[in-house]
Amino acid sequence: MNAKSSQRKNEVTSVRIDKWLWAARFFKTRVLARGAIESGKVKYNGQRCKPSRNLEVGAKLTIQQGFDEKQINILGLAEQRLSAPLAQALYQETAESIKKRTELAEMRKLQHSLNPKPDTKPDKKQRRQLIQVKHFNE
Repeated sequence: MNAKSSQRKNEVTSVRIDKWLWAARFFKTRVLARGAIESGKVKYNGQRCKPSRNLEVGAKLTIQQGFDEKQINILGLAEQRLSAPLAQALYQETAESIKKRTELAEMRKLQHSLNPKPDTKPDKKQRRQLIQVKHFNE
């Protein structure tokens, strides 16, 4: 076996979207990636797709994970799960997506600071007062 034939084996021309999302480390397992695709949290070029959809280099993916929505461009394909630095080389997040995610994260932090949690649980007297206030407002 020479070097050219081994390179052809390593080159991937098409990969299932669920397998690629797992290989690029967006999801811990293929089952989680498949579930996200089926529930509509992953869009291929702006449209819903099936987990068996084959990816192409240059396509755009929109991935919702928790509060975040990432818009990425596919730069490379892989069938095997790669190390984190190699997996990050498979895609590039758009600049507007990064900006939007950071703004939303700052807003969440600000909202959290406006609604601080108490240091301790309310005692019996405070619980009664809370219940009174709750029933008074009804």
